[in-house]
Amino acid sequence: MYFEFTKGEEEYLKEVNLENDDRLSKYATKNVDAIRFRAPRYDIIRPQFSYDVDCIIHNPLYNRYADKTQVFSFFKNDDLTRRALHVQFVSKIARTIGRALKLNLDLIEAIALGHDMGHTPFGHKGEEYLSKCYQKGSNRYFNHNVHSTKLFRYILGTNISLQTLSGVLSHNGEKVCKEYAPSDLKDFKAFDEILEKCYIENDYHKQLRPNTLEGCVVRISDMIAYAGKDRQDLYRAGLITEEKFKSKRLIGTTNRDIISNLVINIIKNSIDSPSLNMDQEVFADLKDLIEENYRIIYNNSQLNEPYIEVVEPLMKGLYDTFIDDVKNANYESPVFKHYLNDGILGNYYRDKESRRITADANEIVTDFIATMTDDYFIDVCKHLHIDDEKLKKLSYYEYF
Repeated sequence: MYFEFTKGEEEYLKEVNLENDDRLSKYATKNVDAIRFRAPRYDIIRPQFSYDVDCIIHNPLYNRYADKTQVFSFFKNDDLTRRALHVQFVSKIARTIGRALKLNLDLIEAIALGHDMGHTPFGHKGEEYLSKCYQKGSNRYFNHNVHSTKLFRYILGTNISLQTLSGVLSHNGEKVCKEYAPSDLKDFKAFDEILEKCYIENDYHKQLRPNTLEGCVVRISDMIAYAGKDRQDLYRAGLITEEKFKSKRLIGTTNRDIISNLVINIIKNSIDSPSLNMDQEVFADLKDLIEENYRIIYNNSQLNEPYIEVVEPLMKGLYDTFIDDVKNANYESPVFKHYLNDGILGNYYRDKESRRITADANEIVTDFIATMTDDYFIDVCKHLHIDDEKLKKLSYYEYF
């Protein structure tokens, strides 16, 4: 009796859920529209997309966001953004837009909190180096958004909705668009075909669009969240760049102004609309700001040197070592002890009855490395003596 609702309580909760759906825009995704294989547990107190949020934040990899690079890897500085903080920024910005447009905030939160789950250690550089190893071994491409989706769709065995999966897969926001409109994806069969294409066709994932307006909100919010924050982090890291940022912009030059102005302009142009829109001048200025970020931050030679000199060769050495360990059944290797033998993560690669490993070694190793935090990656390289000379060159910007 303590943990069961009476019929009267159930009717009340059902009415609450229906009222929440009724308040949404005609362009929003209703909870009754969720597409998944089976009904969620306790769906009367956590509607469809609220259930997705729970699946995401309670999975065994969510905690690792805290030690994954956003942009700045080798700085002991508590004020610099890590993945854990970035996904929260994306969620808050997206929910602010979504609330104004009367969209489904649970779906927005699920996509936002799950969108970077598949990110490698050392950010986009780690992603680039891991993809090179994966391509060489299997002629397939690795992309963090694709791997995020694979985690939820297959590896973790979650019952996450098609709408959340589509938003996660299609979140990449490197290209600025003036308008964001949903795709017409409606079933898992088509979704799985798209997912496979992302592995075999280079950059195929960049042309994808989420199948909900909520997913579109997260996609633009991802960009808004990092556009000004990465600049703020550059200053906090104390890096001196030869080229300076523009001192004046239509959308602002501080992180605070960039976020506020973009959110306001998107809302102004998207009320009662089936797509997200910006004014042409605002779009052009955001596009120019992102391009400026690439020149000054992401292509910064001082910032990139340790990745090129240390992380890339370590990635190749660790990858090759783990490939040999899988092929030779080295059960003492971390790839077995910390991944394949895990009661959740390792099941995907084994035959259900015999428990024998049936997956390709390149798939296993790529997926394992992608789960790693920055610190674990360095520590496992030290433990296995992957390249001691390279490890000696690794230095951190200390507090003092």
